[in-house]
Formats: sequence, C-alpha cells, structure tokens
Amino acid sequence: MKNAFLKFSLLLGVSILLTGCGAYSFTGADIDYSTTKTFQVNNFVNNAQLVEPRVARNFTLELQDLLINQTNLELVTNNGDLIYEGEIVQYYISPITATAQSTAAQNRLTVAVNVRFFNTKDPEKDFEQRFSFYYDYEGSAQLVGSDLDAALEIIFERLTQDIFNKSLANW
Repeated sequence: MKNAFLKFSLLLGVSILLTGCGAYSFTGADIDYSTTKTFQVNNFVNNAQLVEPRVARNFTLELQDLLINQTNLELVTNNGDLIYEGEIVQYYISPITATAQSTAAQNRLTVAVNVRFFNTKDPEKDFEQRFSFYYDYEGSAQLVGSDLDAALEIIFERLTQDIFNKSLANW
C-alpha cells in the first residue's frame, strides 16, 4: 500500500511539474503554434558598395535553414504568418592592426544586414533593425575560395541567430 501511494505521489508530482512548465522550446522560441504556422524569407538583395557574388543568396538560405531547424513552422513563398525581408547594406574589409612597415597585420571582414520583420498575427512584434558581425584574419592572407566561405559561414551563423533571437525569442 505504501509503495502504491509513493508511486502515485511521484507520478502526480511529475505531472504537475510538467504542466507548470507549459510550452517550452529548447531554442528559446516564443511562438504560438496554434495561430502561427508559416514563415517566409524574401530574397535579401545586396545593396553594399562592395558586392560579393552569392552573399545575398547564401544569407537568405542560411536564415531559412535556421528557422526550419529551430522552429516547427513551414516555409512558404508568400502569405507567411512571419515575414523576413531586407538587404545586405555593408560588406567591407578593413585593416584593424598594422605592422611596423605600415601594412595590415590583421584585416576584418564586416557584413551588415538591414532586416524588416513582420508578424501578421501580432503586429506589435514587427521591427526593422540593422545587424552586423565580423571575421578577423591575417593581413597577409587573401580571403577567397574556401577561406571566404568559412568566414561567411561564421558571420552568417551569428547574424541569423541574432535575427532569430530578436524576432522569436524576445531577447
């Protein structure tokens, strides 16, 4: 009898604990899936002074992939419940440290995007904001090919996560 009461108490305690937590997401997303079902990411255009081919397309795809992987929302091409759009506004390389010979010891690639977010279910969460991040590399190196791809992957990972946090995690 004691054993049955102990099992019942434990089961009751666990069920109350789980019920009290409500809907929890390991990604930190605050999405009401009963009303919000879809998202769309319009193609980001490259309006930076220095245009690197593929940057806008790859950024758009990275943002789509992050939202697919971190939410249960469906990607659509129009009439999304959540809409992301914007443009690449900066893509530039600048020296950040110099050598005694007045050459760059380190360079920095900076990418900035302007994002407009529309939540058709809760317009109070709409925003327009600029996000930027950078990648530092040796001044003697040429940032091309796979090195450029690796740098952009790091930058895009940070940018897309910042956009996700601002739009869906209420950070």
